[in-house]
This record gives sequence, C-alpha cells and structure tokens, in this order.
Amino acid sequence: MPRPPSSATLNELKAAAGTGSWFDTPEDMAPYLVDFRRLYRGATPLVLLPRTVDEVSRILAICHREEVAVVPCGGNTGYCGAATPDGSGTQIVLSMRRLNRVRLLDAPNYSMMIETGSTLAEAQAAARAADRLFPLSLGSEGTAQIGGNLSTNAGGTAVLRYGMMRDLVLGLEVVLADGRVMSGLKSLRKDNTGYDVKSLFIGAEGTLGVITAASLKLFPLPAATATALVGLDSPHAALGLLGRLRTAAGEQVSTFELMPRNAVELTVKHVAGVANPLSQGTGWYVLLELTSPNPKQDLATVLTDELQRAAADGMVRDAMIAASIAQSQAMWKLRESVPEAQRHHGASLKHDVSVPVSSVPRLIEEGAALVRRFAPEGEVLSYGHLGDGNLHFNVSQRPGSDTQVFLSRGKPLEKAIFDLVEDLGGSISAEHGIGRLKAEEFASRADPVELALMRDLKRALDPKGIMNPGKVLS
Repeated sequence: MPRPPSSATLNELKAAAGTGSWFDTPEDMAPYLVDFRRLYRGATPLVLLPRTVDEVSRILAICHREEVAVVPCGGNTGYCGAATPDGSGTQIVLSMRRLNRVRLLDAPNYSMMIETGSTLAEAQAAARAADRLFPLSLGSEGTAQIGGNLSTNAGGTAVLRYGMMRDLVLGLEVVLADGRVMSGLKSLRKDNTGYDVKSLFIGAEGTLGVITAASLKLFPLPAATATALVGLDSPHAALGLLGRLRTAAGEQVSTFELMPRNAVELTVKHVAGVANPLSQGTGWYVLLELTSPNPKQDLATVLTDELQRAAADGMVRDAMIAASIAQSQAMWKLRESVPEAQRHHGASLKHDVSVPVSSVPRLIEEGAALVRRFAPEGEVLSYGHLGDGNLHFNVSQRPGSDTQVFLSRGKPLEKAIFDLVEDLGGSISAEHGIGRLKAEEFASRADPVELALMRDLKRALDPKGIMNPGKVLS
C-alpha cells in the first residue's frame, strides 16, 4: 500500500523533475486539486511537471521504491475525477503538460509521433500543417491532452467513421510503475508479434503506467464536406435516416448527432451567438456531416437527394444544408454548446452511456419513464452520438424545483438508468471512463472473471499499488 512521502523523498522528486519543474505552494497547486465538474477536491504535497520521458522514469522509480502514490494529470477536462488526488495529502500529482513535442510527422505513412502533454487541438493542427487529418474531435479539444484522450479512450463526434481513440493508435511509449520505459512507438499497420500490450494502457486512466508518447494514425484531409441540420419527429425517425444515409453514402457519413427540442431551445436561450436555423419546431434534431477527400465529390447533391426522399416518405420534417463554412460552423456551435447551456440552466444529473445503435430509441423512451418515476423534479435532456450508440442521458432541474431535493435523486436514478442500459446490452461508461465516480458501480456490474483479470494485471504491472489508486478499480 502507498505511504506518505518523507521530506527527503519530496526533495529527491524535485531534483528528478529539475529546476522550475515542480510546485509546492498552495496557490500554484490549487488548479490540480479539483476536477473539472468540481465533484472532488484533493490535497497533495507536490506537483511535478517533467519535460522528458527520462524525468518521468526517474520520478516513478523513486515513487516505486518509496511506495508513494502518483496521480497523472492531463488537461483536467475529465468528467469522472480520474486526475484528482484524494484528500489524504499523500499523493503526488504528475502533470504531463510540458511533454508536448511532435517528435515525428510521417505524411507518406499517414502517422505522427507526439508527446502526450500536447493538446488535442495541437495534434490536429500539426496534422493539418502536413495536409493530413487527425480525426478525434471533442468540445474540450483546446485543453484536453492526448494523454487524457488515450487514458480514457476518448470518443467524440467522429467515432462513426474513424472509431474511438484506441482505433487511432499505432504504438505507445509508456513509463511503468517501477520506472522502466516500454518503447513501443512503432508506426506499423501490421505487426503480429505477440500480445497487443499497448491496448492495456488505453482506457486504463493512469492506473497501470504513464503514457508519455503515442504514434497515431492520420487520414487524408476532407476536401468536400456537406453539413445539414435536420428536424424530425422522433429518435425512431432519426435512426431510419441514419440507415438510409449509410446505405447511400457509406463511410462518407462522418457525424450523426441527435438533439432533442429542449436542448436546442436551452442552447439558443443561454448561449450567445447560437440560433436555430430551422423554422419548424420539430421534436428532435440531427446534425449530420458527410466528408470526402475527393474535391470532385458532390456530397451536397447526395445529401439533398436523400433528404428529399426521406421528406417525401414522412421521415424528415425540416432540413437545412449549410451553404457556407459560416453556416456549417453555426450548426456545429448549436450542437457543441449544449453542455454549456445546461450549466447555465441549473443543476443536472449526467449519464454517459452507450447501447446498440438500434436500441437508442428504447433507451430514450424507457429512460424518460424512469426519470418521471425517480426524479420528477427533472426534465430529460438526452443528446449525443446516435451514429455510435453513445447517448448523454442527462436530466436538467426544472425551474422552481428544490435543488437539493433534485440532486438527492441522483443515486437512485443512476442505478435505474444503469440497470436499463445493461438490459439493453449497453455500457455504463461510453467515452468518459470510470475514474473515481463510477468505480463502485463498475465493480458491482463487471463480469467477475473479467474484473479478476483486470486486478491481476494491476498487481502484475503495479505491485505496490502506487499508480492512481482508487480509480477504475475500487
């Protein structure tokens, strides 16, 4: 079990990080001690900010020897408290933000090697400068770091076409709990030599080691894009439209985002510069996008034809295809501002879940019935990535209701929602990870054999339990 660091150990860790690469004053450490959603507050005697993999290696070797717990921290945009130390004041925070170099960008190989303290936006920009695309896209991409994206196996708005973060990784460099460095930064599409060890660290939330660099897949930049906002009567209609578009356009369907009417109305009300371009007040909306690297591809015509056919069949009630980049950006702002609008509106209960795409309408309908039963002070605001089955099944407090009463409904409602998700063959965490928030639920719901295997792996790779204790595995 980890133990408190001595003064001598703290001084040794400072020396390992190097001059100017550590904080130990309350004001400097404060940003590292509270999570993004302010659900958790912790304490630490020291924040380390190494600049090289060798420094990370020396730091972990010391912590392993002295049995000092380490909490890796990226951009601190996570929703489950995985990057926040506990309140004991004994855990060291390891910030990765100074490991932020692009080590290699191989455009002909469609790959790049980048350090994990780089933000997602920096990775996207580096790829774009080489006329390539790194397709992961999140609302927090200006702050979220590649290491956090890897550690939570991030999803975002383009999973439908490009997959999760795990699908975008060719190789990893990882510092293990004892300070050894696993140098696996290959950029191969085919490498059939033994176990796929790198996958152990993707989605592990820093509990098995510290990812310091990654070799990532790149793709051709889209040269043709067609974006549309569509109004429909129901999630069933949206599911039907998704099937039609995938039949007509195949892998060119990059994005298919579902929003209810109340989410759109809240966003228009609370976020400056957001508007709903559709005149008819339909019950549901879809933001969809087709992309192609071929500049001669007439995606607007493909999209127009399919939407017209869907409208003739009664599936689509209203639609607008963006005629300019500005119109496309305005549609995207409408979708991406939903979380901000919720924060302005008041308290909310959040559930990041996934089910088979075909079961999304059932999740919405049966989930709404659970909200009426377990949290009548709340209103369902379910939106997200219909194309990959990941729904943010959120519940917003109704105006005039008691906030504390509403928030007290959280645990019973969560259990009911998670039970429903499991009945539908889904997952209680789609793209935000487990962290501290869902560790107990995960332990009670995971397959016992799979959970035992995870614990065996944890003991093998981190025998002293120093890596991000209390996260993922309770």
